[in-house]
Order: sequence, then C-alpha cells, then structure tokens
Amino acid sequence: MAKNLVDSIQMEIRSKQPCRKELDFVVPAEAVTNETQKVLREFSYSVAVPGFRQGKAPIAMLKAKYANDIRQELVRKIIYAGFELAGKDESLDIVSCGLEGEPKLEFDQEFKFTLGADIAPEFELADYKAIKVDEVLDAVTDEAIDERVKFYRAMYGNYADAADAARKDDMLKVSYKSDFALPENASPNLKRQLEAESTFLWLSDPETLPGCTAALTGAEVGKEYTFKSEYPADYREATIAGKTIEYTLKVEGIQRRAELSDEELAEKARVGSIAEFRDMLRKAMEQENSAKQHSATVEKVYTQIDGAIPEFELPPSILASEVQKELQKMARETVKSEADADKFKAEMEENKKKAEVAAKKSLRRMFILRKIAKLENITLEEGEVDSQLSEMSRYYGYKENEFRAMLEKNGGMDDLQLDILCNKVLNRLAEMAGK
Repeated sequence: MAKNLVDSIQMEIRSKQPCRKELDFVVPAEAVTNETQKVLREFSYSVAVPGFRQGKAPIAMLKAKYANDIRQELVRKIIYAGFELAGKDESLDIVSCGLEGEPKLEFDQEFKFTLGADIAPEFELADYKAIKVDEVLDAVTDEAIDERVKFYRAMYGNYADAADAARKDDMLKVSYKSDFALPENASPNLKRQLEAESTFLWLSDPETLPGCTAALTGAEVGKEYTFKSEYPADYREATIAGKTIEYTLKVEGIQRRAELSDEELAEKARVGSIAEFRDMLRKAMEQENSAKQHSATVEKVYTQIDGAIPEFELPPSILASEVQKELQKMARETVKSEADADKFKAEMEENKKKAEVAAKKSLRRMFILRKIAKLENITLEEGEVDSQLSEMSRYYGYKENEFRAMLEKNGGMDDLQLDILCNKVLNRLAEMAGK
C-alpha cells in the first residue's frame, strides 16, 4: 500500500462502549483521484481491450467499461490503508477490526468510511516477576513401576481362546445385523457398521458398536444377543449420526490377552532384560512427573497473577463469539443422540449462562497473558506455528496442508497462534517463578 495514501487519510476515534471504538476515516477527493489513477494503470495491464495492446487502452475507456470493478478495488485499497493507519496508532490496542456499513465511493470525491474496533481491556498487573513457586517432584516408586509393568504385560500379551464368559477388553469373533435399512448408495464402511459376518469386535474403547461392551460383557460362545446402539450426533457416518439402532449379534468365539513373562516382555520392548525395561520405565515416568509438576507450577503462578487483578470489561463482540464457541464445545461433549439434542435445546438458557462463564474466564486469561507477552517482548518465532501444525496434523491423521486449510477456513489459525503465544508466556512465568 502506497505510503502517501495512508498519510493522506484522516482518522477520528469515537468511544462507543467499553473495549469498543469506532474509527471514522475521511479520504480527501485528491487522494481518491490519485489512487484511482494507480488502479486504472494496474487495470490497463490486466485486462484485454479489443483494438489496443496490453496497457495501451485509453484510461477514460477503462474507467467507463470497468467502473464497478475499479470502484471495488479502490475501496479495498483505501480500507486496507485505514487498517494500516489504525494499526500505527499506539493508543489503540486493537484486537479485531471490521468495516461497518457499506460505504459508497464516487470517483474524484471525498470518501468516508467507519471501522468498528474491539480494543484490549485496560487493567494493572501486579509484580508477577516476584512470584516464587517451589517445584517438588514426586518420586517414582517401585510400586508404581510394578503397576506400569503389569499394564504392559497385558497390553503386549498375545490373544488366546477363552473358555469362560466374555470380559471387558476381550476380543470377540461375531456376526451381526441391524434393524436399520441400508440406503442404496451406502458406503462400504456404513455397510460394515450395520451388518457383518465373522468379524472381530473389541470390548474396549473406542467401541465399534456403541454400547457393545456393556451389552456383551458376560456373553458366551454360541449364544445370540440383542442390544441397542445410540450413535452420537457427530458420528463420522452422517447417515446414522444421532440414530438409535438395534443389533442382533451372535458370539462365535472369545479371545483374551495372556500376560507376557519377563523374558517375553523384554523381547517385545527390544531390551536385554526386565531390569533394563524397568529402568527405561523409571526414566519415562520421571519425565511424566516433571511435566505434571511444570503444569502445576504454571497454574499456581497464573492463579496468583489472576487473583491480584480486579474484574475488567471484555470486548463485547469477541465475548459473543467466544460464548458461541463454548456452546458448540458443550454440544459436542454432551449431545450423542436425538434425545441429548432435545435436552440441550430445552436447557439452552442455562447452557448459555455456563458458556458465558467459561468464555469470560478464557478471555480474561488470554488478555492477561497477552499483556505479559507485550511487556516481556514474547512473540511467535518463525516456524513455531508450522511446527505445531505438523504435530497436530499427525495426531489427528490429516495431511498438513489439509489441516492448515481446515483451520484457515473455520478461523482456527488465530486461536492456534494465540494458544502457542500464551503457552510461551506461561513457560516464561514458570521459569521466573522457579529461580
């Protein structure tokens, strides 16, 4: 954006309500004319006009032929210049900003427009650098290692036929069908979900058929069972999402893990002995304890900082947006069936109150940490967002470019960047508190 345009714009700040300001801009007619000429020159090289070489069509002809397109581009550039000017004002700590109304631009005339800006709340921080917290790591006991070894003995154990009734975590060989009518265009995954022959079903989370663990614990080989599965509203197969489906299932076999011996477990873990495996576990558990203690220290420090700051106003539009996010989160966590959805809607007013409490707490934390980030000159470094995106995409099973596109589409990139920044601030605070 040309500097001359930014410098020529006049800006006036009006207070609308706490944490909200209106920024009124006036662009002189001369500046509009100058910028129009620049846009017209750009257009002359980007459009084809019969009878003229690229960039040689008369300006007056372009202005008449592409008037609407030129106005749109001109408005875009001028408003962008307004954003740039607002960002230069050190008295404004703008969190978000957007155009209000639909200003109409006329060539060679003065142009006015207004931006609505959410401003970071003002509050005083106590001396957070004086906070001290002692870190005391929990010792890793032999008993704790014994429990972890027992877990791995079972987890890595081989399956063998079981003669008694099915237990939780067993693997059952089953055939089943459902009372749900398959649509003609049903995918292979949906077909397998509703009907299968001689397949394996684990009585553990995540359940292949919702409710199968409770329904089939105690089941016996050769017997038939009927039970109902309630699919969550956000289930991956939209056709059966939120539906209650009845299954008829026959148990053809039951298998159970047999615990490994010391030698077998060491071999499975690719170490020389069980003693070496226990030593490896001890080191891993000590790292876990260190991470837990770090998290506890972070929360202790933040709690002290938060407790010393009185309540402060929050930007209204940002608060409204955060309340909606909290409501959506509550719905994802609680709505697993049509009955749950009806209950959630019936209790909407109470849910909104809970969402507002959570939203205010979350935004308060963000603004406190954001202010400390500025005071401590903590910023996001090149590659930090990319690194986090790479880890998250692997965790959720997406290609990195697809995961990035998904976040950009739903507005999640800003949240991700804020999360990374806030975590950096918390780590700095924990480091200062431990010195």
